[in-house]
Amino acid sequence: MKQFLSIIQKIINLFEGLGRFFYLMSNIFRSYNSWSKFYPNSINQMITLGIQSIPIVILTSFFTGMVSSVQAAYQMESTITPKWYVGSLVGETILLELAPVITALVLAGKIGATITAEIGTMRVTEQIDALETLSIDPIAYLIFPRILAAFVMFPVIVIIADACGILGGILASMSALDLPPYQFLKGLKMWFKPWDAWYGIIKGLSFGVAITSISCYYGYYTERGAAGVGKSTTSTVVVSCIAIMIIDYVLASILL
Repeated sequence: MKQFLSIIQKIINLFEGLGRFFYLMSNIFRSYNSWSKFYPNSINQMITLGIQSIPIVILTSFFTGMVSSVQAAYQMESTITPKWYVGSLVGETILLELAPVITALVLAGKIGATITAEIGTMRVTEQIDALETLSIDPIAYLIFPRILAAFVMFPVIVIIADACGILGGILASMSALDLPPYQFLKGLKMWFKPWDAWYGIIKGLSFGVAITSISCYYGYYTERGAAGVGKSTTSTVVVSCIAIMIIDYVLASILL
């Protein structure tokens, strides 16, 4: 009986959390009159969330492309498939899946944890209450700029990840298969469709909005001091990763 009640309570908590999340997101649109006041803060968030994330994105996507190329070369060792097929295999894999998804998972840990810790600390130290006392809308001041920054910067980050992943694939294929770059690019162009690149960008945009929305939600509703901040940060990373996988499947089902 206790286990049954525990399961029911968890289900209730889940729906309660979803309700609070959508209520918070709806308040962003209700506070649209205050958006213009905080556009400079959006620029700062674009620098923090976007530009400062570029080094780790370059490193991650570069080695992702290299690993993809080495694995493709391994699969082709015992076949008569032309070597330049590696270019098409790596290119499609990077553009459609690896660049946006791996980038989102990495940034869920970096950006998501940072946002939750910042807003959560403001909540437990009553800084958000102080903003409300000063008649400053905390949602327009804290949440809107971060979501807007992710909306703008994540597609840019995915484009950078695409380029670095393909570059890593070219370099790895040169060493693993002795494949000249022009042959790799021949394979890349053979099956390339512009929609593949756009699809990855759409996924990046969706992942960015999801990560920042979830992070802001957990930070905004943080409770119980420093321990609560740590718990919210952990929950942000876990839930963001799950949301990325779900969104990835949904977009693939709809757009491909």
